[in-house]
Order: sequence, then C-alpha cells, then structure tokens
Amino acid sequence: MPTQLTDAELEALLAELESDRAERKAAWAGDAPDKARQAVCAFANDLPGHGKPGILFVGASDDGSPAGIDVTDRLLQTLSDIRTDGKTVPPPSLFVERRVLRGVPMAVVTVLPSDAPPVRFEGRIWVRIGPRRGTATAQDERILNERRRFRDRPFDTHPIAGCALAELQRKVFEDEYLPQAVARDVLEANERSYEQRLASTGMIASVDDPTPTVVGLLTLGKSPRTWVPCAYIQYLRVRGTEWGDPVVDAQEIDGTLEQMLRRLDDKLRATLATAVDFTSGNTVEERRMAYPLAALQQLSRNAVMHRTYEHTNAPVRFYWFDDRIEIMNPGGPYGAVTQANFGQAGVADYRNPSIAGVLKTLGFAQRFGFGIADARKALLENGNPPLEFQVEPNTVLATVRRAP
Repeated sequence: MPTQLTDAELEALLAELESDRAERKAAWAGDAPDKARQAVCAFANDLPGHGKPGILFVGASDDGSPAGIDVTDRLLQTLSDIRTDGKTVPPPSLFVERRVLRGVPMAVVTVLPSDAPPVRFEGRIWVRIGPRRGTATAQDERILNERRRFRDRPFDTHPIAGCALAELQRKVFEDEYLPQAVARDVLEANERSYEQRLASTGMIASVDDPTPTVVGLLTLGKSPRTWVPCAYIQYLRVRGTEWGDPVVDAQEIDGTLEQMLRRLDDKLRATLATAVDFTSGNTVEERRMAYPLAALQQLSRNAVMHRTYEHTNAPVRFYWFDDRIEIMNPGGPYGAVTQANFGQAGVADYRNPSIAGVLKTLGFAQRFGFGIADARKALLENGNPPLEFQVEPNTVLATVRRAP
C-alpha cells in the first residue's frame, strides 16, 4: 500500500473538493481538533474500500487554498498524539509531516486504512462517502465487519476454530462492556442485534460467522485459557535474590483481561511492603514503598497488551525477588519498535490493536504508547533505580530494582 504521497498527489487531493480521502482544516482551533479526529477515524475505516490513505490537511481552507498558518513543531506533535491519546480505538496507523504545498507550509496527516475495522472515536464509528462525514449506520458497520474477515489482520482479531458463541458471557458484554465501549446515544438507538454488536466490537468474526475471536474470548470468555492457553500471568514471590531460592508464593492468574489484571493488582497491593524512614531532625514520618504500584501496573499491563498470543503457551511472567521484580513478556519488538529504539519516547506499534482498544475501554490504559514513560516517572519519584530492559527478538524482560 502506498503511504507517502508526492506533492502533486497531495495538491490534487487539495483541489478535489468532493473527495472522500481529504479533510481540510484552516487552523487547529475551536472544534477543529474533534472534527479532525472524526476524519482520522473515518479514513481508518475506509468505508468506500479505496485501500488508499486518507489525508488531513491542517493549514488549508475549505476550497483547498492555503490558510497561511505557522506549522510549528508543537502542532506536528499535537497531530501525532491523535494516534496515542486513547480517544480512537483501535489506535489508527498514521504519520505526520510538514509539507510545502502550493508554495505554503501545511501540516499533513496521512492515515492508513485499518486492518481491523470498525475504528471508533469516543465510542462512535465515523465513516466518509464523498464529502459527507457521519456516524456509521448498521449497514455501514456490517460492511466494515465483513471486510475485516478478508484482510491480513492482527492475530487478536482471528476467530478461534471450534469455539461456540455460547462461550462468551452475554450479560458481561451487554451490561458492562458495551456501555463503556459505545456512546450512549448509539446504544439507545437499539437497532442492532446481539450478534451485530459483537461483530461491531470485534468479539466475533462476523454476523454470518459468529465464531468468537481471540480478543472476544479474552474480553468476554467464560474460560479464556481453555481456548488461548497462554492467556495467564505466572506470579512468583521468591524469598531471596537468586534463581533457586525458596518460592513463598506461586499463582497462575487467569480469567478475562479485566479479571486477570484486577487479580494481579490485588496481589501487588497485598505484597507491597512499606519501608519507614526517619530523617534526622524531622518529626514527620516519611513513608516510601519499595516499588510504586503505578509503575508495576503500567509494566504488567504493557506486557499483557503487547505480548504475542500466537504459537506459544508461555505466560507473562511476574517474578518478585527480595531486591528486584522481573516482568517477562513473551513477544519481542514489533513493527516500528526495534531492539535499537525500544522504550524511546514516541516510538510505538501494536501487535494486538484490538486488545489495546479493550484495555483502553476498560480503563487499564489511559493513553497509548506512554506506559514505559509513565513507569519511569513513577520509579524516579519513588527513588527507585532506573528501569532496565533486556530486549531479545522473542522476549522483553523489564527489571525493576527495589528503592533503597
């Protein structure tokens, strides 16, 4: 699929006012940020099926003429944040450039069609046909759901052969997940069947093929590990600092994504010890945890989000020694993330975009691509040594050292 368009191609899109592949914003002010995100969502859904990128121009008037704005680094960073701010799920694939078009600088956002439609912005599926942009109808959703079946899609959207629809918990879906995933007014329209809603959220392959997907089982399954054997966290508390020292607590934490992460949170809270330090001459007791809970949550959730669920029975490993915690993720760098740039600010890619979307919906991820940065900040504030990574082709080991 072509990605970076030539100046001539971009200028042609600027001039084509009826195109469903172009959106123009004269400035980044007022309601422009929300309208632009709606456009990005629509381009990612690619309802007309062009298979080509959609373009958001910032600095262009409605008629395509230059608006003459100052294209700053801050504006370009703000536009890049559309991918990671957590408002659009699954996270869209896009890149941002400063281009000189018609002799004037403009900010250009190139949005690639999603491999796992439908994509939602704040719980709504936005689509575009010609110059019209609006929320998807039930028929639009069906088209997007069917298209997902035939693409080279991420493994988390694959249907699980032999798994019946009855393996999904309908009450959890309708009473707990849907109200968080879909805007209230869309739900109140009540024109979609149970199967249509499952397909729209990626929990089954399609209405015609109601086989639960990997993300469907992990989100709603009665027994996810039966169908996805690697879907658990192996927790060990080792009394000592070496492999082979006594294990005082061992648990395999499984269930749905929400159950697994909440159970791990409970385990972490129960295990965390508080060290009490007294500063000479200071009558105020200063309490400091050995590890900040927020950092451990970010790293464990990152491991569950980014691990590979394909062709492996290995769990996420969470090993707690007396002097450190080791979190092993069975899934090495993916896509734009390499061994060389792993952990760098602004570098992110998604092996499991639908799982990432579910974790955002359930409140386990506030933003995309910031988990490591947030963990590092929490460790620094708590006085822990810097976070360490050992990045291999098929695994990532995060080591968190105890605060002095």
